[in-house]
Formats: sequence, structure tokens, C-alpha cells
Amino acid sequence: MKQPKPKDDSPKGLMSKAISIAVVGSGYVGLVAAVCFAEMGHDVICVDNDERKVKALQGGDSLIHEHYLPELLERYRNGKVRFTTDLADATRTCSAIFIAVGTPQSETGDADLSYVEAVACEIARSLTTYKVIVEKSTVPVYTNEWISRALVRNGIDRELFDVVSNPEFLREGTAVADFLHPDRIVVGADSERAGNLLRDIYAPLTTGEYYKREDGIPGICSVAEPPPLLLTSTKSAEIIKHASNAFLALKISFINAVSNLCETADANVEQVAKGIGLDTRIGPKFLRPGIGYGGSCFPKDVAAFRSVADQMGIDFSLLTEVEKINVQQKKRFVSKVRAALWNLRGKKLGVLGLAFKGDTDDIRESPAIEIVKMLIAEGCSIAAFDPAAISRTEQVLPASANLRYASDAYDAASDADALLILTDWSEFGELDLKRLDQSLRYSIIIDGRNLYDPQVVADQGFTYISVGRPAAHPVRDLAAASH
Repeated sequence: MKQPKPKDDSPKGLMSKAISIAVVGSGYVGLVAAVCFAEMGHDVICVDNDERKVKALQGGDSLIHEHYLPELLERYRNGKVRFTTDLADATRTCSAIFIAVGTPQSETGDADLSYVEAVACEIARSLTTYKVIVEKSTVPVYTNEWISRALVRNGIDRELFDVVSNPEFLREGTAVADFLHPDRIVVGADSERAGNLLRDIYAPLTTGEYYKREDGIPGICSVAEPPPLLLTSTKSAEIIKHASNAFLALKISFINAVSNLCETADANVEQVAKGIGLDTRIGPKFLRPGIGYGGSCFPKDVAAFRSVADQMGIDFSLLTEVEKINVQQKKRFVSKVRAALWNLRGKKLGVLGLAFKGDTDDIRESPAIEIVKMLIAEGCSIAAFDPAAISRTEQVLPASANLRYASDAYDAASDADALLILTDWSEFGELDLKRLDQSLRYSIIIDGRNLYDPQVVADQGFTYISVGRPAAHPVRDLAAASH
């Protein structure tokens, strides 16, 4: 009887040498990095101390909502990617060890680096030959030095390791494509030996080799235009990550502040944003007004960057204002709801969106959830729907007398006094407006993501209120107001 052929999960068409890589942490960054390194042709061990997560990943459950992730996990799991709780074995086996554990915000605003320290100390227990230890988590400047100290304090010869900073610039929802088609690859290395290993790891991308594959993940890079690799010092790389996120958060808060000015002046912020974004020095990205930024990165990274500046005696109060605008934007949206409905107590509201952005199930620091909490505190009854984030939201905000989770957008709108759009899922911008009108008690849409053309919605009989644009009303309401 013939034996079945072993699973061949080797990427086709890659000539670069496979490098053994350990990725510590199987969250959004770690899991995406692990499967993408395998897609590039490397052999990966993904380590997590949560046995439940490891078993789920071994069984093919990706655990998070991320485009292309299930396909790559199925392609490489238990082959070019192995999931384990054994960091000691991974340390002994692999040439590079990427640390991708959480760095949550502490009560003081600093990044909590206790998980990074714990991993460094555990690596030290099994490190006997030269390794490159890579910061993949978002960490403040000088973290590379603290990792080095932790290893030396645990008896490791300084010649046996180098610490490299290799920050990620992934957007949730498009993280796999972002990893394989990056704008840039930043490698902060203070030794030529470590820098060369990182060059080899990313060679399938920087040489354009990966983009020759017919079965590769599509994206912006190509054989003719591969991504650049920027080699810097470790400290510069650490600052690049925090500065990048802080600047993007600044752009969001800036356009939100401009949107408030536009509302007062009866101008259209989208026209203003387009006029600003056509300036090549500024660009159009992250100039979309809304209810504020959220997620696992921007809030904590802005706070951590400000905290680092404070510790070094640098006045970076600009970041304090960025945070202040972001908080105010959520409160301002609740005020819009109140202005549209007169009183909030006893009102029934349909809510579309719970994740902090579309195409993800991540609810960390979600402005949508903060707004839902504020409305419930005001005495509203909420029916909420999200295509991916309901199960995660239920863990932190269980259903109650004032909150139920709907089966779809029209169920959320059923008999509601108004419909609120809080997350920019594309499907929320493609609703059947006639069906929606039949579902709602009153034809009112308050859109925190500007997904519709105001006049188009008003022509369908709705009062439409958005961010930074004049409110639009149906002809019948305008006629009634004139008498």
C-alpha cells in the first residue's frame, strides 16, 4: 500500500536561503509575521505561553479577523510554521528570535515592557550560541539596551547576541498584504553581522523574488519596484515607529479639528481635505474626519511617545493636544445625536460598527464602543451590529436591558429613533436605503464615518448628519421648516 506523500508547503519559485526564525507571541503582529515569513520561504516556530491559543492555531483557527490570514495559516501550519509553548527549544533551534508580545499602556502612560523583559530573561536560559534578537513589538527608545542588560544580567556573554529593532507598520485588516508589500522595511542594527541576517531574511521582498510568484499575495510592490530596506541605528528605528504612529494620529486629530471648524462655518470638510491632500507635501491619507482614532497602536503609542519625551525633559505638548482632540471628538458625536433627537433618555438607537475600524474584529480602544457606553449612560437603548466584532464586544460589554446585539444592519435599525454609523465597514456604505427607511421609526442617519453623499441620502427621505459637512434634510422637512 502506497504511503501518502508528505505535505509540500514550500513556496514555489523562491531561491533565497531559508532561515530559521522564532516569533514569540501569536497576536496580531506575531501571527501575521510568522505566516508571512513562511510565505517568504523561511522556517518558523511561533511561540506562545497560552496553550489554548497554540492548540487552536495548530488546528487551523486563526483567532483573529484578518484578510489572507486563514489561507496562509492553512498553507503552512504544522509545516513551515510550527506552533508551540516551548521557547527554550525555539531559542536553541532558530537563528533569529522576533519578540512580538504585547506592550500595553501602563497607568502612567508608559509602555508596559514587562512581557518583553520576561521573554528576554527566558531566552537567556537557553541561549548558548550566537542569536539575533529582534524587537518586533512597538517599544520606546532604549528598549534594545534594556534587553541587552537583561541578557547579560542572566549570565549571557555579550558576544553571543545582538539586539535589532525591526518595527512593524501593519494596518489591521490589511496586515498580511502590508507585511509582504511594505512601504519600507526598517532595520535598526548596531552590528554588521546582525544587519546582514535581517537583510537575508527580507531578501525575498527587497530583491523582488517574492513578486515573481503567481500564487503570491497581491499588493503594491513588484519585481520592478520592490520595497526599500532602510538600515539605521537601533535607537533611530525605535523612534521611527513611535514617531510614525504619532504623526498619523496628529493628521487624524488635525482633520477632525478642521471638521469642527467646517461645521461652524457651514463648509464641507471633504472638499477641504481634498484641497489639502492634493498638496504632495501633505498627501491625502489619514485626512478622513470621523469619531477619532482607536485600536491597539495609536492611543498607547502617542501616550508612550509623549511619556518618553517627558522623561527626557522634552516639551512635546503637541501630543497632549492630539489626545485631547481625539477625546473631544467622541463627545462631540454624542452631542450630534442629542441635537438630532432633542432628548436622549428613553431613545432607541441602532448602531452600526463596534470594531475600531472596518475589516477587523479588534475592539481595543474602539471609539465606537466608547460612544455606545456614553449613550447607554445617557439612558438610551442600543441595538448594535458589527460584521466581525460582536463576540469580542460581548466579552467586555455583555447584552443587557439597554443593549442587544443585532443579526444585521436592518435588524439594528428596526424601530429605532435614529441609526448611527460608527465603524467604516464598506458594507455600511452600501445599504438599501429604502429598506432602511422602512426599518427605522424616524428616518434619521447620523454618520460618524461620512460613508454617504449627504444629498443622495436626503433625496431618499432621510435627515442625514455627518462629520464636518452641512446636515442634509429631505424636501418635506425643509418645506415644513419654512412655514
